Amino acid sequence: MSTDTHPFQTEVRQLLDIVIHAFYSDRELFIRELVSNASDALEKLRLKQLTGAAVYEPERELRISITTDEEKNTLTIADSGIGMTRDEVVEYLGTIAHSGTKKFLEAIKESDGKGDLIGQFGVGFYSSFMAAKEVEVITRSWEPDAAPVKWVSDGQDGYTLSEAPADTKRGTEIIIHLKEEDKEFAQPYRVRHILTRYSNFISFPIDFDGEHLNTVQAIWAKSKSDVKPEEYDEFYQFIAHTETKPLSYMHFSADAPIALNALLFVPETNPENTGFGRCESNVSLYCRRVLIDAKPEGLLPEWLRFLSGVVDSEDLPLNISREMLQDSSIIRKINGIITKRFLKHLEKIAKDDTEKYAEFYAQFSRFLKEGIVTTWEHKEALGKLLRFESTFTDAGQLTSFEEYVSRMKEDQKAIYVLNGPSRAQLENSPYLDALKARGYEVAFLTDNGDQFVIDALSSFDGKPIKAVDRADLDLPEIEGDKETGLDETQSTGLQEWLETLYKGKFEKITLGKRVVSSPAIALQGSDDMGPEVRAYMKAMGQEVPESHPQLELNPTNPLVKKLADLRTDDPALAELVAGQIVNTALLRAGMLEDPSQLAANSQELLEKLLVK
Repeated sequence: MSTDTHPFQTEVRQLLDIVIHAFYSDRELFIRELVSNASDALEKLRLKQLTGAAVYEPERELRISITTDEEKNTLTIADSGIGMTRDEVVEYLGTIAHSGTKKFLEAIKESDGKGDLIGQFGVGFYSSFMAAKEVEVITRSWEPDAAPVKWVSDGQDGYTLSEAPADTKRGTEIIIHLKEEDKEFAQPYRVRHILTRYSNFISFPIDFDGEHLNTVQAIWAKSKSDVKPEEYDEFYQFIAHTETKPLSYMHFSADAPIALNALLFVPETNPENTGFGRCESNVSLYCRRVLIDAKPEGLLPEWLRFLSGVVDSEDLPLNISREMLQDSSIIRKINGIITKRFLKHLEKIAKDDTEKYAEFYAQFSRFLKEGIVTTWEHKEALGKLLRFESTFTDAGQLTSFEEYVSRMKEDQKAIYVLNGPSRAQLENSPYLDALKARGYEVAFLTDNGDQFVIDALSSFDGKPIKAVDRADLDLPEIEGDKETGLDETQSTGLQEWLETLYKGKFEKITLGKRVVSSPAIALQGSDDMGPEVRAYMKAMGQEVPESHPQLELNPTNPLVKKLADLRTDDPALAELVAGQIVNTALLRAGMLEDPSQLAANSQELLEKLLVK
């Protein structure tokens, strides 16, 4: 049997040096590349069979076989696919004709040595030389009259070409004689781990050391109508490493602007509630069922990091190592497609299955709110998904901004909200008085961070969202409300006295009609930050700007009326009463920096009244 020796073309030698030394950060990736090539060869053979072409060994099953031999220090990857003729072996493995090597090298030169484009040229086979001291390729073409061929190279200057045994089966067998420092790739446990990680969903059977390895199907590539509910549960349990079932799943395909298949799962519980901090996204990126990145950066927005699943796209331009996407705009497009689809998915659940959506919201509402704060383009859609209690709902009953808007009175121009630690506390808030008097609904926001959410959302359905504890709240007059409580002289005198007493503490002191049941309310100034924002800045060690709240007194309240008289009859007692009214208003507004002021004032007031 004759053996011919052939030198590599100069470009091929250059390519080998670049691939071996520059572009694979993980040496194990050569196994993924060769398995992917084997899958491609099988797919090409399958298409030949579908066209009715005469195929050598037509009855042979389409499979990939991988074997390790620790004693010989070899790794063998074989397929029963399309195979190669002698001429094709030369073209694919020894020259630039079909490997794209020349174009690759030109691209490298044009990019000043950067390898951002190399994956477009199909040269992954050469990655085997990262770990191989010698590679044997034994192949037989699908063409019935083609002779089997053997190709051998050490990846240095060239290769030998000879006839393979006559009984060689159809397909390609690659025998990798490993370097001593890479003998780990002849160890079964190591190779099994690599195959399970990267090639578990290849569409053809993979036999590893005699065992069928890829038993879990890539159900994301199937039509939804062909997948049973229990298959979704089993797949989720496999990829999420859990025994629980998903709360919900979304399975879809898209053709434009990017061709992709996606299968995403919502877990039963929030993974960040376990106390182990911020979770990481468990959505992996595949290309034709081959893993590209288990944790692709930017594939999903940060606020969707609780999802698990798979995204598979054939439109990914990859570099030779399949480790980096060449065009980040494609990732941004995929991000946009998935985010919009998932928001519609949640909207449908909220409409069709309120009980399931309530389960979801109880676990994951903080992620939706994070999305409102961090991604402006999805604010409106996320705003539809928010839920809260209000003055129009029973305790524990949630409503939405959409439902709120449907109940708005004809003269109501804004959506009104009030932030606080609990419904019970908010229900007793003096800020509700003016809204209740006008028949307006007020949404109760009781989660940490809700003030940031409302500031970011700012409006819904064209209606501005207004906090009822702000001084700039504009409310219509109530017809027939004539009670003033104090005459003009008393009002002016009391207001001027308080402005002198609290000079520089308040932006403005007024006597108005915003408060009904309490003596006074403290309102956020027009340029002030809310209490929650101020507390956050303080916790972060940032300088908190001085606040300038406004104080509004209720001229019809008996205490205020008495204070108007006391300021002239007993100025010392009047100051203590004023202090009690003012500090109480500040405390209820979350603006009292030092609560001990209220305690000290209370004690002094009691002593003044009771101790003779």
